[in-house]
Amino acid sequence: MKIFETERLTLRLQTTDDADFILALMNDPSWLQFIGDRGVKTVEEACEYIVNGPLRMYEQFGFCFYLVERKDDQIPLGLCGFAKRESLEDVDIGFAFLPKYWGKGYAYEAASATLAYGIDILGLNRIVAITTQDNEASAKLLEKIGLKFERLVQLSNDAEELRLFSFNFF
Repeated sequence: MKIFETERLTLRLQTTDDADFILALMNDPSWLQFIGDRGVKTVEEACEYIVNGPLRMYEQFGFCFYLVERKDDQIPLGLCGFAKRESLEDVDIGFAFLPKYWGKGYAYEAASATLAYGIDILGLNRIVAITTQDNEASAKLLEKIGLKFERLVQLSNDAEELRLFSFNFF
């Protein structure tokens, strides 16, 4: 199901048909370094992740991490969307793209449109984002779409302190 489009991209719900792509993305060295190993090592585990992660979150909250694909050829590029984490008070925007699609403006296009969707359609008053302290590229993109560094935080399931960025609408 399509959620929204930008000039070059479609953001839609993930389906189990996306399992091969999700498996590749979640095992890319950049994902493992900056997001972490989610233990998804097979296509079957990728299907379980899609059903029990993004699709369940969409059913519960009306948002999730959407699959980002190019409009012209439907090639999946990455993920972008929102999460509601137990250890964060606010809704969290996030994104991840395969490295071969970095530097082409796709992440900026998807993230800025997702932020606007959160404000205009979902009616969110505050959106946050988290990054590892060494993830400069994501931090720059968050700042480019209007989020500001707020403080370091430690999530309940993580020993590492993360950078928290926020965007307030009130």
